[in-house]
Amino acid sequence: MSEHYYTNKPSTVHQRQTIEQVLAGRKFTFVTDSGVFSKTGVDYGSRVLIESMSFSADSQVLDVGCGYGPIGLSAALIAKDGRVTMVDINERAVELAKENAIRNKIDNVEILQSDLFEKLAGRKFHIILTNPPIRAGKETVHQIFTEAEAHLEQGGELWVVIQKKQGAPSALTKLESLFAEVEEVTKDKGYRIYRARKA
Repeated sequence: MSEHYYTNKPSTVHQRQTIEQVLAGRKFTFVTDSGVFSKTGVDYGSRVLIESMSFSADSQVLDVGCGYGPIGLSAALIAKDGRVTMVDINERAVELAKENAIRNKIDNVEILQSDLFEKLAGRKFHIILTNPPIRAGKETVHQIFTEAEAHLEQGGELWVVIQKKQGAPSALTKLESLFAEVEEVTKDKGYRIYRARKA
């Protein structure tokens, strides 16, 4: 079976490359590599989420499945007086995210290798962001939603990007079973952005 980007220790041969992307109104330079999600450029779903998300400047934010960092580092610009914690199971992605934080001079971030919320016991956040690993299966995606609810402060928000053809309807049903308020913020080329608020 071929290796996926949610492998904790990719064994694929390194193919490092540098890409430039404008996100949240700023030009970023990212180093990417084989064995990580969307290595040739920030994927469309992540970009839709980045352009949609909004929260206060002093927010404590969590990016679940951060990859090489585009969502979390963009969030750190918005939460300029807060802090963004970024987690990924993929060791290679975590190292790249750390490198990209330094490269883009973003220091209000903490980047950890963690299988979803494993290293975050007892911690709560105002905002949780995720472009969930669809290929890991619906069970994993729904686990992210369930654990996110437990890791949000009262009034906190989970922001999710998901494609209609990759399970958006069942994702919406799951979110509505967990959260008091769920809103479709926007849709773009089949991608849905959901914001779920903890009552």
